[in-house]
Amino acid sequence: MARELTREEKRAIRALMTKWCANYDRECGCLPLDCECYMLGKCWTGALCRYFREAVLPLDPALEAALLTEGPRPDFKICPICGGPVAPDRRQAYCSAACAKKAHRRQQREYMRKKRGWGVDN
Repeated sequence: MARELTREEKRAIRALMTKWCANYDRECGCLPLDCECYMLGKCWTGALCRYFREAVLPLDPALEAALLTEGPRPDFKICPICGGPVAPDRRQAYCSAACAKKAHRRQQREYMRKKRGWGVDN
């Protein structure tokens, strides 16, 4: 990785590491290295930990796309339901299945209102 991480990216990495990394212990740090986890350092801009990259990073698709793509950070679309990030390279319109389900319910509700004549202004 050639670019410096943004403050939000560092914060997201720290949150993922402390919550989901099986190798992280609050008292010991990184269990396999038996020292402080280098991913939590203030000035870290180097390579990703292999376990973090393969097991923890997929939990945050927006961060994964930002960290694993070469060059500048890609522009993400915004989810129309919750405002979360949606990866730009797919045809996906919503950030999660829950948002897609919520949008589908709204569309069906509006369709039925129009069909029944409730949404028509007379």
